[in-house]
Formats: sequence, structure tokens, C-alpha cells
Amino acid sequence: MKYKLRWAIIFIVVVGALISLFPLNEKIKLGLDLRGGMYVLLGVDVDKAVDAKLDTLVTQIKKDLRGEKIGFNFVRKENGKIIVALKDNSIDKVKELINKHYSILKESGLRKVDNVIEFTMDPKEVERIKDYAVEQAAQVIRNRVDQFGVAEPVIQRQGKTNILVQLPGISDPDRAIKLIGKTAQLKFYLVDDTVTEADIVSGNIPFDDIILYKKVIDKRTGKIVQNTPYALKRDAVLTGDYLVDAEVRISSQFNEPYVLIKFDTAGGKLFGEITRNNIGKRLAIVLDNNVYSAPVIREAITGGEAQISGNFTMEEAKDLAIVLRAGSLPAPVKILENRTVGPSLGKDSIQKGIMASVIGFILVVLFMAVYYRFAGIIADVALFLNFLIILGVMGMFKATLTLPGIAGLILTIGMSVDANVLIFERIREELRLGRTALNAIEAGFEKAMSTILDANITTLIAAIVLFQFGTGPVKGFAVTLSIGILASMFTAIFVSKTIFLQIYESKENRKLSI
Repeated sequence: MKYKLRWAIIFIVVVGALISLFPLNEKIKLGLDLRGGMYVLLGVDVDKAVDAKLDTLVTQIKKDLRGEKIGFNFVRKENGKIIVALKDNSIDKVKELINKHYSILKESGLRKVDNVIEFTMDPKEVERIKDYAVEQAAQVIRNRVDQFGVAEPVIQRQGKTNILVQLPGISDPDRAIKLIGKTAQLKFYLVDDTVTEADIVSGNIPFDDIILYKKVIDKRTGKIVQNTPYALKRDAVLTGDYLVDAEVRISSQFNEPYVLIKFDTAGGKLFGEITRNNIGKRLAIVLDNNVYSAPVIREAITGGEAQISGNFTMEEAKDLAIVLRAGSLPAPVKILENRTVGPSLGKDSIQKGIMASVIGFILVVLFMAVYYRFAGIIADVALFLNFLIILGVMGMFKATLTLPGIAGLILTIGMSVDANVLIFERIREELRLGRTALNAIEAGFEKAMSTILDANITTLIAAIVLFQFGTGPVKGFAVTLSIGILASMFTAIFVSKTIFLQIYESKENRKLSI
């Protein structure tokens, strides 16, 4: 059989498409605009991650200077730099210490008159921190969403600083937004009880103190009803990095929920030392710069556990436990785009999309069969295979079908016969010139090829651009359009020609029905 290889290729493609397609409900997922749910585009404030790293370096450098018994007036972060002011001329010792332990810091300024050295972070390290902050934020959000119980969520990085979050079937979008957007940076600070509220109001506070507030919000009005200031020692004595678990408990005294947190071995030991060395002082529990409580340390706490109470509802306590277990975001995130689609709208869109596809398919099939006769029927066979291949490829890659994706399918139905129309009109011209059926077929396919390639390649370029720069549903349209263009070129050129040649080669004098 002369065209055995051609038929083998067609057979492999069709079987592959069928295998990739079934079971349909597992291979092709419906997008948010069809299933209903939330679409959120988050922007990560990567500069805050760099600031946090500088804060950590400042704390570590202070400890190292004390350990080396190098006197200093202050070590602080200022305009992206770390400034070290020494009490004496120990500049060379400080340089040696920094070069030995902090290779990511480079000297950027020196004032020998007042013994001040400035350091900046290596630009490559800054970029690494920013990149890692986005990756880590995506992972933390993924952990939170998994614990929140959303089926088949999509959390993926988009661009340099953005994260795309799609939550199908979500019923409480406001709660989900609070959950995924909460920074959840847990820190413990010692309260400076030497500073009074009057000192805070007048601004008379020590240099190494910071002022944070305990905010109490009325749950009915959403307004702050209490805003108590606290003077805290600037450096946190413990952070949530040591946390291994958080769970909701009910207080036997007040019958209110609170969150019990548990530290790992190192964190439990450190927490025990902090409480042992500061009996009689207050320890503030701070989450995202909000003071939740500041109890007095009565005795050493060696069990590696602490509790966060704050007049929570059960839902608030559960969400707080989720974000603490999942870990804190390395940098704050802000919502750049937020869309919510109801499931009823999605259901209606599916029904109308299917109806439009079916009607469009039937009209195109009828038109081709009536206008081009037997040749039109061959085009219809190619159209059916084209539709099958599109769905098969989408199933192979487990693509998500969106409402614009359905529009892309409908557009592809029309475009897939466009190549056949060009070929058939060329064949008709060749027949008018007196060519035989077989010669007219070969000439028609050959002469129409350049036009078909030009039209499809330009459309494919446009689809690639849409996919590259579009978001959400626009990408869905670009995906189906791209697959449809490639599939239509295969079916219109390769499949149709194979059928024509197989039928008319053995009967060269047979009249061509076109």
C-alpha cells in the first residue's frame, strides 16, 4: 500500500488523542470562570525581604561585636546600608570580623574622624534574596491553601515578583484573602517598663526601643476600639522560625479559644532561658507588628510551649493556627488583582459554550458538505479529527479549559476549514484548466501551501504573544487557539491530502466531486 506510512501516522495521532483524552473529567479541568471561585494576583514586596535580612545582620553583628569585646555606640540599618559607630579606633578589627563572617557585606564608606564604617550588601545577594522571597512566599501560600482545604488550587509564580492564586469552588473569598495575605511574622519582645505612656506620647523613648500597639477591633463594626501602645526592646528575643506546631484550644477560665504554639528543641531551650533570665518582666507576643498580649513572666517556662490569646472567634483562632503552622511570609504581599466568579455563572457559561460549539460545528459541516460535495465531506472528516486532536492534546497536558478557551475552540472550528477552502478553490481552478482529478489535487495542495502557512504562522505568533503576556482566561484562549492552529494544519494538509490521494490515484479518470 503506497500510503501506508501516511495512514500509520494518522492512526497513531488519533489513538494517542483518544488515550490522552479519557477519562475526560480527569484530564481536562475547568477554569475558575466555568467552575466558580477566586482569582487573585499577589505582588510580593521584595524590598521588605532585603530589609528583613539587613535587620538580621544588624542583630548578628551586635552579638559578634560584644563577643569580641569591641565597643560600639550603635549598629543600625539606614537607607539600605549597615552603619557601625565604634567607641574607639577598632576599625581594622571590625573589617576583619565582617570579612570573615559576612562575605555578602562590602565596605562602602569610612569616616575615621568619628570611627564610623558603612557596609552595603552585595548586589548579587540582594537579587538572590528577592528571588528567594517570591519562591518562599509561593510555597508558604501553597501550604496555607492546602490546610484551608481547597481542592485543586493553582499557585504559581508569575513574572519576577508576582504570584498567581486560583481557588476553585471557594465559598468565603474574604476569609481566603485574609488567610493567604497575612504575613504572620511572629516575634517575642521584652517590654521596657521604664517607659511610661506619657513618655510614648511625648516621644521620649530610648534609642533601642520601638513602639508597637495592641489593637482591639469591634467585630460588629470593624473599627479599632482600643489602641494601647507598648515600648519594646528593639531586638526580638525569639521569632516564629522555631515554631513546629500551632493548635486551637479552649480556655477553661474564660471559655474562649486561644492558639497554643509549640517550639522545636532549640526554640524550647531558648524560650526557657529567656523566661528564666527575665522573671518579673513582661514578654510581648507580637504578630505582624500587632501586640496580642504581654504577660508577666512568673517563672521559667521549660515545656517549649506558649499561648496566644486575643479575644478570638473560633474561626479567627483556626486561621491563625493555619498561618503559624504554614510559616510566615518572607515579605508582605499586596493584592494586585482580585476576581470572584459564582458557580451559577460558570454553569450557564458551560451550557452556552457547548451549545455554541455544537451549533457552529454542525453549520460548518453542513456548509462544507453542500458547497463542496464529496470534497466537503472529506473536509468534515478532517474537521472532526481536528476537534479530537485539540481535546487530546489538552488532555495530555492536563490543560485548564476556560470560557475564552471555549471561544478559541469555536474560532478553531471555523479556521480549520479555512485551509480546506483555499485548497478546494485552487483545485477547482486546476480542473477548469483541464487537468485530471489527481493532477488537480496535487497542484491545488501545492499552490495553496504558501498561503496556508503564512496565514497560520502569523496567527500562531499572535497566540504565542497572548500566552506570554496575557493572564488567566486570556492564556486559556491562547492555548486552545495555538493547539487548534497546529491541529488544523495537520488535518487540512496531511489528512485531507492522504484521503484524496488514496481515493483518486487508483481511478485517475474518476470525476472529482467538488
